[in-house]
Amino acid sequence: MSKDSPKKAVLVVVLTALVCSSLVSAAVVMLRPIQLNNQLLQQSRNIMQLTGLLAAGEELDDEATLGLYKTLDRRIVNIDEARFDEAIDTNTFNQRRAAGDPELGTAVPSAMDRASLGRRSRFAPAYMVWKGTQLERIILPVRGAGMWSMLYGYIALESDLNTIAGMTFYEQNETPGLGDQITHEHWLEQWQGKLIFDVQGNPWFSVNSEGTVQPGTETAKYQVDALTGATVTGNAVTGMVHYWFGPHGYQPFLEQLREQPPERQAEDSG
Repeated sequence: MSKDSPKKAVLVVVLTALVCSSLVSAAVVMLRPIQLNNQLLQQSRNIMQLTGLLAAGEELDDEATLGLYKTLDRRIVNIDEARFDEAIDTNTFNQRRAAGDPELGTAVPSAMDRASLGRRSRFAPAYMVWKGTQLERIILPVRGAGMWSMLYGYIALESDLNTIAGMTFYEQNETPGLGDQITHEHWLEQWQGKLIFDVQGNPWFSVNSEGTVQPGTETAKYQVDALTGATVTGNAVTGMVHYWFGPHGYQPFLEQLREQPPERQAEDSG
């Protein structure tokens, strides 16, 4: 076979492609555990800042963060049935992937879809913080469509399952300097102490659309300041909270927890 023959050229291309694909496949396999560990670490940091277990400004190294995260009481909530589900592994469950699964996900009725989701997972992870045998906080994931992107966050509730202990948005792609104010610490701090539900049990929390919340007003305990120049994003956050704490979201589950408080499980270091 001559050096310039078409067959040899094709053979070289095929062999090169095979070698490159093998190298890429090997790299994916080798890097996958690292990627998963980094994802778990980032998730752990976002959740731990809402637990109340860290002092203000306290930072932990990666190993300590993961170690403390794994001491949390982590469970899976069956949203549709308003109960915990012990059949699903909290360490491997992927809520985003579950939303599109025919069995694990469900369509959101358009009349109730305040978060513009279309579909959601039937299950969600819950992270509980205990003080002795008493539930101190529960942390739940939320998501909803913003102006330009899907907003992903966690919200922590105090033991009354109504008072907000903290909020964080860990993924968004809103307008820099405007919509991305939802990630600013000084704005998120306003969430602490606000109430989700009114006295009738209806979701009432909102991002004020008219500016700064006026202390002492009837709605002040349910509102945080407007996002300057980002009314659409602010309204989206309000809709997201109303959906997730409404009848198609966590509301029935939280009502069930009030009637039958959960019991602390043994710590899992897995």
